Amino acid sequence: MRAWTVLGIETSCDETAAAVVRGAGSGPGEILSNIIFSQLEEHRPYGGVVPEIAARAHVEMLDGIVERALAEAGLNLGAVDAVAATAGPGLIGGVMVGLLTAKALALAAGKPLIAVNHLEAHGLSARLSEGLEFPFLLLLVSGGHCQLLGVEGVGRFRLYGTTIDDAAGEAFDKVAKLLGLDYPGGPHIEALAREGNPKRYKLPRPLLGREGADFSFSGLKTAVRQVTLDGAVQAADLAASFQAAVIDILRDRTRAAMAMFVRDFPQTPSPAFVMAGGVAANGAIRFAMGALASAQGFAMKVPPPALCTDNAAMIAWAGIERAGLGLFDPLSAPARARWPLEFR
Repeated sequence: MRAWTVLGIETSCDETAAAVVRGAGSGPGEILSNIIFSQLEEHRPYGGVVPEIAARAHVEMLDGIVERALAEAGLNLGAVDAVAATAGPGLIGGVMVGLLTAKALALAAGKPLIAVNHLEAHGLSARLSEGLEFPFLLLLVSGGHCQLLGVEGVGRFRLYGTTIDDAAGEAFDKVAKLLGLDYPGGPHIEALAREGNPKRYKLPRPLLGREGADFSFSGLKTAVRQVTLDGAVQAADLAASFQAAVIDILRDRTRAAMAMFVRDFPQTPSPAFVMAGGVAANGAIRFAMGALASAQGFAMKVPPPALCTDNAAMIAWAGIERAGLGLFDPLSAPARARWPLEFR
């Protein structure tokens, strides 16, 4: 299989990013550049991402970010084989900025366009960093998504479980806000939890032990809110208790999905378990899920933290995967606020 060099662009939320990646097959790939401009300071006063501010920042920053990515890779636009960009899901204003830029670059340079599903890019990121064969079990856990999937190939997924209300990352951000912590909440909760007693507060574990592998975090989030309303709280203990509850939920639901995966793919002698998405950067969750994988006979593969959060290297890699299969897109490819993965 030939190697592809792809320029990737990511603008689905509050990171403006561009990267150049070279690779083929199941990976690993070579990251020639990976430039990310974070908009945290712009959104911090509001305690969350403001779509209009995000879109405007993408417009202002993206051209320079793309130039830096190409320069760091030591290439000009004519030397890349294709241009890939997030086409959804995400904040539609930001998605449109990145996709339109990619279309213009592809048209100007006479290169094929690859419209990438942001969720699939997260799911394939372990093949970029680790090198990994299909099939594998994926826990996609981020601010907007929480799903357990059997990944059979590019564009081929089996859904084992999904959140029925909130995503884990959203719960982290909301709990951080309740505790008066800065945005984004996940890293602050993790840091504060290290100082706390995870058994201090008795918090619920929704759906624990239930049939299937679906998630629920709304009740847990509400329980934390009730604790904060009942009086003075020990913030470190509450953060630790909340994080422990999230870990218990993720472990229980993933254990159920592992049994389903083994049932569906009995010819996979050494199954792999991949955790991807922004919440996968949490060290305590990574450690707990690694222990679960080992106990269940799965080899755990987690991209490095820089590839767990939103970045353009994973978009470029997803472009490489699709290019290798001849999956290119017309310049009429739409930007999508919602773009669920297609399940078997």
